[in-house]
Amino acid sequence: MRAKVQVAVAGDVTEAEEIQAILREAGIESELEQDPEADALAVLVAEESADLAQEAIEAVVEPDELEPGA
Repeated sequence: MRAKVQVAVAGDVTEAEEIQAILREAGIESELEQDPEADALAVLVAEESADLAQEAIEAVVEPDELEPGA
């Protein structure tokens, strides 16, 4: 089983699905995980894909739109 790491935090399902679409276009598989203590969804990718995933997200999303802790 591959280790998963968080590359982004989405405020809602729509935002999470948009991030997943960006990653899918870059050829990166991702999963969503509900944070039970926050009203947010974590976007997870395989650890070895984390740097590429972050680059793909940042190429499309303005850095100030990403939640802290991503």
